[in-house]
Amino acid sequence: MTRATDVPTSVLLPRLALELRGRPAIQPPPWAGFAKTGVNRQRAPTQPDWWYLRSASVLRKFYIRGPTGVARMAAEYGGKRDRGSAPYHARSGSRSVVREIVQQLEHAGLVEPLKKRGRRLSADGQKLIATVARDTLKQLAEKQPELAKYL
Repeated sequence: MTRATDVPTSVLLPRLALELRGRPAIQPPPWAGFAKTGVNRQRAPTQPDWWYLRSASVLRKFYIRGPTGVARMAAEYGGKRDRGSAPYHARSGSRSVVREIVQQLEHAGLVEPLKKRGRRLSADGQKLIATVARDTLKQLAEKQPELAKYL
């Protein structure tokens, strides 16, 4: 069975984002074009489909890490903040962006809540990631035959 960790992230995430784009429950909110993704960023994202890429990334992180809350997930998307002449310090990413994405994924049935432990990937979410990973790996194996052993 193909796992999401068998496929390079740079190939898997855009294809998973395309799958999420087709779901009506996952839509960028009106403020998504203006919001920064963390205090460590200077500007809002410039990619037009960044919301779907971040949603795919959040879904993949649920697949890899298991039950996780919004605060821990926001810390995954953080970075170091430039404080001028003072040393840099680590900061979390935007919890508002992650919270909205997680709520949309939950509404789409891809993530389910756990009591006092955050949320985890549902059976539909696991099936979606496994299907996209398998199809992606098949296409990669046609170009690079040495990847066929992972099918």
